[in-house]
Amino acid sequence: MMETLYGLFIAPFAEFAFMQRALVGSLMLSLGACPVGVFLMLRRMSLSGDAMAHAILPGAAAGFLFYGLEILPMTIGGLIAGIIVALGAGAVSRFTIQREDASMAAFYLISLAIGVLMVSIRGSSVDLMHVLFGTVLALNNEALTLIGGIVLVTLVSLAIFWRALVAECLDPLFLRSVSRLGSPVHFIFLGLVVLNLVGGFQALGTLLSVGLMMLPAAAARFWTMRVEPMCVLAVLIGFASCVAGLLLSYHASLPSGPAIILSAGVVYFASILFGTRGILRARIVHHRHRTA
Repeated sequence: MMETLYGLFIAPFAEFAFMQRALVGSLMLSLGACPVGVFLMLRRMSLSGDAMAHAILPGAAAGFLFYGLEILPMTIGGLIAGIIVALGAGAVSRFTIQREDASMAAFYLISLAIGVLMVSIRGSSVDLMHVLFGTVLALNNEALTLIGGIVLVTLVSLAIFWRALVAECLDPLFLRSVSRLGSPVHFIFLGLVVLNLVGGFQALGTLLSVGLMMLPAAAARFWTMRVEPMCVLAVLIGFASCVAGLLLSYHASLPSGPAIILSAGVVYFASILFGTRGILRARIVHHRHRTA
């Protein structure tokens, strides 16, 4: 029995260095991205996060065109592209009649098309799949160092601006009326979103990096209403999803990135049903009120 459990849950990480690096990288991504995802969800900007995840593709593709599959050029390019799209969409919504969600959608669609074309010009379909879906099992020490730096910046920024971020989620107009941090905090937060998406791009690609950011956050929302426990629970769900996804990919020979996101999706649907604020709990409470 013990040997079976060891073979199922521990042996893949104990015996293979690439599984160890994948586990460390994905856990670090969860630590930084999941709290950011909670704030994105509370701000009702979840789809904006998805749009920005696609928006980093042209910058990453530019790095790929000039340097190949090198981590640093693709990361810098993705970061620049994400910031340009975020600022561009905000400027369009501020100075025109178009709302930010529509301008963000337009920018991300254009960015996605440009990025795919740029990768296709030089690379093969394998290179395109690498950029779009990532290679969490191929993370090297350079990628882990980059992800670790992004997580450190994210956690320090969240600690410094925590109260302002929470206040902006509840009432952004009130925050701007009583503090000068209103607008700066908004752009700092967008920077953290882009930064974590760029980090997630190394492991999960541009199409799936937002999944590790949003699915654990969305699942945690069904269990608690307070921001601090929600962030902690989102991180724990992210950890569990990464471990489960990597084990599933190892034993079933499945792509690791999609397996991680699908594991988070299973937790999300379970939370919808069984969470303290989920469907079954709401039905039980409603039935008790009717029979009381």
